[in-house]
Amino acid sequence: MADEIAHETIKDGWFREISEMWPGQAMTLRVKKVLHHEKSKYQDVLVFESTNYGNVLVLDNVIQCTERDEFAYQEMICHLAMNSHPEPKKVLVIGGGDGGVLREIVKHECLEEAILCDIDEAVIRVSKQYLPGMACGMDHPKVKVHVGDGFKFLAEYKNAFDVIITDSSDPDGPAEALFEKSYFQLLHDALRPGGVITTQGSENQWLHLPLIVKLKKDCKEIFPVAEYAYTTIPTYPSGQIGFMVCCKDPGRNVRVPLRSWTKEEEEKLCKYYNSEIHKASFILPTFAQMALE
Repeated sequence: MADEIAHETIKDGWFREISEMWPGQAMTLRVKKVLHHEKSKYQDVLVFESTNYGNVLVLDNVIQCTERDEFAYQEMICHLAMNSHPEPKKVLVIGGGDGGVLREIVKHECLEEAILCDIDEAVIRVSKQYLPGMACGMDHPKVKVHVGDGFKFLAEYKNAFDVIITDSSDPDGPAEALFEKSYFQLLHDALRPGGVITTQGSENQWLHLPLIVKLKKDCKEIFPVAEYAYTTIPTYPSGQIGFMVCCKDPGRNVRVPLRSWTKEEEEKLCKYYNSEIHKASFILPTFAQMALE
């Protein structure tokens, strides 16, 4: 029985997210039922139903998404990039096997093709079964899904994409290579002129400021425009996560959306993102602003 599956992170009915990446603190969620657990070729994959956050996907003991708050992350990592491009027709997602980013990308009518490349077929398979509200993005006719190494996949493309979104797990395990400077060079080279990237590789101002500073420095050496933005999300460490937003066009201001929906369209299409929060997401608290200047 699925609800009888034992997992080392669940004790006394509570999931505990304990990691050296956020020392001295932990996120806990009450577990209603364990739905799935397997050791894939690349990582530990756990799905459980929580009492208050719906179904939860956990990779290598770290929360990736919950049904209750995932939209705050998916909408921001997608629309910050998509609305910073004048007409994104061809888009690539590295990682993102839960399908949530694809769900957001296909809301843009100018899109012609979106390709997803995730290294772990287990994430795609499990998400289709237990996170259908996110995985629906993979069923869209403009979407192609490829299982493979994003680093190797990117190396085969030059001047191919308008937008590339890296929706990876944390810089540990299979996603570690996606935080290296050489990866950002591959992203740059795979973009068409004026292309834009967003990447999750920016972690959290409260916990990972030295990593963010290094990441921004690396990006600035490759892209003429490299900015840090963040979103709030309850089930990520310290309640927020950041993104690097970079562009090949030195004259582009990614802090202000180049395209925007009407207020009515925003309310219909999004639960978190809007043109004002696009601009606000780049405004940082003083301690982070000073570190990144």
